[in-house]
Amino acid sequence: MFPEYRDLISQLKSEDAHFERLFEKHNELDHRIKNMEAHIEHATHEEIEVLKKQKLMIKDELYQILRKADGKA
Repeated sequence: MFPEYRDLISQLKSEDAHFERLFEKHNELDHRIKNMEAHIEHATHEEIEVLKKQKLMIKDELYQILRKADGKA
């Protein structure tokens, strides 16, 4: 996710607790969605879609934080 910001992501994860929490939540959702789609974890199609929307909202917020920190927002 956002390979062009790899160094900035590492920096923000160590300096910004909010960013780190969002990043971890995004990763947790990603892992959970993959497990649901692989039928490792039971879920309905609707439940998966809700989680995907949550994940996308978090990704958007992370991107805005990254752009602001990079001086592009």
